[in-house]
Amino acid sequence: MLERQPILEGASLTLRPLTPEDWEALFAVAADPLIWDQHPAHDRWKEPVFRTFFDDALANKGALAVIDKSSGRIIGSSRYQGLNPENGGSVEIGWTFLAREFWGGPTNRELKRLMLTHALASINECRFAVGETNWRSRRAMEKIGGRLTEKKEDRGMAGSPSSHVIYVIDRASFAGGPLSLG
Repeated sequence: MLERQPILEGASLTLRPLTPEDWEALFAVAADPLIWDQHPAHDRWKEPVFRTFFDDALANKGALAVIDKSSGRIIGSSRYQGLNPENGGSVEIGWTFLAREFWGGPTNRELKRLMLTHALASINECRFAVGETNWRSRRAMEKIGGRLTEKKEDRGMAGSPSSHVIYVIDRASFAGGPLSLG
């Protein structure tokens, strides 16, 4: 079954299991309020809110630190969570954020390519829950080949329920999609 905390190497990124020692470096990235301005958890830049997010990431044992290979610094994180072994298996990829200097370029594509390649080697489908009004993240999902489904979920964010839409990428769509290397 899927190893949810692998070490993954790309051209410009290394992904490795998040550790408690990553707190300071990761919070330094997360403390930028502009990262969260369209996100349903718009207050995640605040230290106590981010501490809850960070502790949850460690407790669920699927979180990865995203490291820029050229500088060696942590530039964000992402997670594998909600592993479902039924029907060939599926997992949610999400909770992703990156330092703003890495927005709009190849970083998110490489990050998601690494995570999808790893996951789809052992399961059939990856799910992505995106805040319904988080247009930046929704556009990013479409750019990497995410297919919007009819499913929606309410999740508690910033003290209130937030509607999330669900995108999927399965083995076939990944193989023929914009992140495919073949």
